[in-house]
Amino acid sequence: GAEGDTVWYSTSDSATRKYPSSWELTQLANGNMVCINTHRSNQLTFDALQKKHILELAMYDEIHPEVKYGEENSRIDFLLKGKDLPDCYVEVKSITYVDNDKKLGGQKHLRELIAMKKQGHRAVIFFCGLHDGFDHFQIAKHIDAKYDALFQQALKEGVEAYAYAAEFEKTQGIPTALHLTKVVPLKINSI
Repeated sequence: GAEGDTVWYSTSDSATRKYPSSWELTQLANGNMVCINTHRSNQLTFDALQKKHILELAMYDEIHPEVKYGEENSRIDFLLKGKDLPDCYVEVKSITYVDNDKKLGGQKHLRELIAMKKQGHRAVIFFCGLHDGFDHFQIAKHIDAKYDALFQQALKEGVEAYAYAAEFEKTQGIPTALHLTKVVPLKINSI
C-alpha cells in the first residue's frame, strides 16, 4: 500500500494456509475502501444473488456455483435456474482498483458465453467491484485490447454485462461487512 493507507486483515488458524493472515481491506489515503482479497468476489456475488440484490438476476431461485460447461472444459462461476426461465450463465470478474493495470484474461470464458447465448441461454459477465470508490467501470483497452475487442463482440451477440460495487457496513468506524448493492454504470469503449 501507499503511505497514508490503512490496512485490515483477517487471520485464520487453518494449518493448510501458507500465511495465517489475509490482507483483506485497504483504506486509501483519500478515504476510499478497497477489498484486496479477490476470493471475496465470488462469495459476495453468491450472497448478493441469494439476497436478490442483483436486480437483473433476481428472478432466479436456484444458484449453482462452479458448474462445468461449454466446449473448452470451462467452469462457470454460477449457473442460475428458474421456472419458465432460460438458464443463466454468470462469469464473475473481480475489480479491485479504479485504475486497474492487470490483464482481465478470460477470453475463453467470453467465447463460451457467446456460445451459450447462441444456444438460447442467458449469458452474463458480472463485474464485482471490491471498492467503494467507483462511479463507473470501463475495461482498460490499452492493457488488454484482445479482451476488450472480444468483450464488445460478446455484447453485440447479446451477452449481458453488469457492474456492481461493494458497500461497506461499518461498526464504530471499523468495516465489518461488505455487500454488493451499488449498481455502477458500465462504459463501453468505442472501437
